[in-house]
This record gives sequence, C-alpha cells and structure tokens, in this order.
Amino acid sequence: MHPASDDPGTRTALAALQVGALRWLGGGAIAVVLGVLLGAATVSMAGEEGRRVPGAGLVVLALVLGGLAAVVVGGGALLRTSRWRRALAGTTWRPGRLYVAGPAVLAFEPDGGDEAVQLRLLSTAIWRTRAVQALDGAAVLAAPVGSGQWVFTAEGAGTLYGARAVTRGR
Repeated sequence: MHPASDDPGTRTALAALQVGALRWLGGGAIAVVLGVLLGAATVSMAGEEGRRVPGAGLVVLALVLGGLAAVVVGGGALLRTSRWRRALAGTTWRPGRLYVAGPAVLAFEPDGGDEAVQLRLLSTAIWRTRAVQALDGAAVLAAPVGSGQWVFTAEGAGTLYGARAVTRGR
C-alpha cells in the first residue's frame, strides 16, 4: 500500500493547510510591526509637538496583541500541518464510515469489521463542525497521526479534519 501522503488529494489539502497557517503567521507579524511603528510615530508626535493622538494607544495595543495572537495561531497550525505530513508519510488511509453523534462527537468505523474509534473533533470553527456533520454516514478515509490523534477526509472534501480519540472513563 502507498503512504497516505502520496495521495494527490492529501498533498493538496496539506498544502492548503500550510498556506493558511503561513497567512496567519504573516498577517500577525505584519500587525505587530504596524503596531510598533504606529506606537513609535505617536510617541514621536507627542514628544516633538506635544500633540496627543486620541485612541492611538488602544489601536497600538489591539494591533500588537491581535498580531501576537495570530502569530501563535499560525505557528501552531504550521506545526500541526508538518506533524500531520510526517505521520501520513508513515501510514496508509483506512477506509470506513463516519458517524456523527453530536456537534463534535464522532465515531469512525473502519471497513473490515475492526472496532469503531470514538473521536472528538479538534476544530471549534462552526463552518468546519457543520462540514463534518454533513459527513454523517459517509464513506471517509482516516489515518492515525499520533498518540490518540486521527486525521480524516472524504471524497471531494478538499481538506483534512483532525480528531482526538476519546478514552472512556469508568
């Protein structure tokens, strides 16, 4: 069998996730730089002319904090994408059916009679959750990508979805 990463759809989905992560990372870096430049310009104006710029401090704070948050999100997404790429290079897709029990509660039943895997969707984005809910009962491809983590996709989905295996307590 070929590794899951050899599939053209998988390569395209991983590339799209990487581009999205780089956008977050780059946009956050730009926001931080703009915040620092605006802060420096405001301080310079206040020092030379004694003129205060109303609201400039709040704008600087929003740009820097928002930019830092976006850098963290982008960096995390970039790390996750590279981790998924490495893991998918060492495993194959497992065909099966996906069943949805709630907004983020899933069950993957592999073809061939293997035991179902209970999953919880990693994403909290509403559009992603709704896209997964639309896959209820659909044929999907899934692969384990780490300790208790799975990635799955469906024909024509154009993206990969991450999920964590749910361990049952007593």
